[in-house]
Amino acid sequence: MKRILVIRGGAIGDFILTLPAVKALRHAEPDAYIEILGYKHIAVLAQNRFYAQAIRSIEDGSLSSFFAKQTDLPIELVDYFATFDVIVSYLYDPDRIFETNLRHCGVENLVRGPGKIDNSQHAARQLAKPIHELGINVVDLAAKLFFSPEDRQFANEFLHHLPRPFVAIHPGSGSERKNWPLQNWIDLGLQFSSRIVVSGEADEAQTNCLAREWRDGPVLFAKSLPLPQLAAVLENSIFIGHDSGISHLAAAAGPQFILLFGPTDPAIWAPLNENVRVIRARDGDMRNLDVDLVRGALDHALMRIGIRT
Repeated sequence: MKRILVIRGGAIGDFILTLPAVKALRHAEPDAYIEILGYKHIAVLAQNRFYAQAIRSIEDGSLSSFFAKQTDLPIELVDYFATFDVIVSYLYDPDRIFETNLRHCGVENLVRGPGKIDNSQHAARQLAKPIHELGINVVDLAAKLFFSPEDRQFANEFLHHLPRPFVAIHPGSGSERKNWPLQNWIDLGLQFSSRIVVSGEADEAQTNCLAREWRDGPVLFAKSLPLPQLAAVLENSIFIGHDSGISHLAAAAGPQFILLFGPTDPAIWAPLNENVRVIRARDGDMRNLDVDLVRGALDHALMRIGIRT
């Protein structure tokens, strides 16, 4: 059995944008053993969910020696890397120190992906390049998540008491400049009764404000859920979010999707899924994105699933 290792660090969005490349790899090598070396709380999205049989933590302290020149490499890791027939690495390695150390382990078939994304073409297309180098054509650049029975069971239990249809929002992102003003979220939320608010630690202030404003309606707060469970919760929602990793997660889960873009370029970073509608703020300033424009997109999404507001 062929053994393939995909090394992918980065944040949630970076990982999900790489999934089309891994999907093409899996289709080309359906019987291969594929393992992902990455951040475990993110890479779990792929573990036993179509893409990979196993994951390993990139935060293992012993890996640090692979980023140093002329160093003694841990024998356990030398033996580990040597077991793979193919390694695809997306690590940022401009001086090829990591690559050189992998070669010292006896790794022969190593393909390097882009460590950073530029503005030449869509990120998913850039991330597909190492798979093309292996002679595999990456046709579908839309990321897709596959759910385990446990993921769906959790989602069913979590959503059990929430009336349908429900709208899920994520009012945060990795940058304040990419965020729609919170008052706009409050105003938009008056239109729908069933709401899911996705949040993590970085979104706590916004979430607390929305909890106060919407305390009289049916609202669920999906706070810091494991990513596979969160994706399953979002699968049948209408999702509205910013340019963020959570938005890439939601798009790959498959709901109707409205994506609000400001200073970043959707031609590079927007998910390529058919269910995504991108609305970009005038002059890249999120304060210029009118609530009525987003409300109209939400009305259209509701009509598509046969529901009237």
